[in-house]
Amino acid sequence: MKPDMFETPVTILTGLGIPTPIHSVMHAYRFLLEWPTPIHDAAHAVALRACKAAIDCAIDPETARSVFVAFADRHDLLAPELGGIMAARNKQGSDPHLR
Repeated sequence: MKPDMFETPVTILTGLGIPTPIHSVMHAYRFLLEWPTPIHDAAHAVALRACKAAIDCAIDPETARSVFVAFADRHDLLAPELGGIMAARNKQGSDPHLR
């Protein structure tokens, strides 16, 4: 495994709500570099600095991942957990009160 890989990818929604897994610090860093300038904010700046620090081996990739997750959460980019959606859908299908 590459040294900048996340233990668990961060799945974000891009484009028209397309789930996109972010597997590494470098992938997160490139995503942040392409983030539209008019909506740069403190969360973006912190995430960008964290990714850069991880690339420079100043912090570990999982710390940068946590900061990237906070950025994605702040901007409503985190994809919902598919397991939770499927469980809710299955429960709805089997419970007549939820139909």
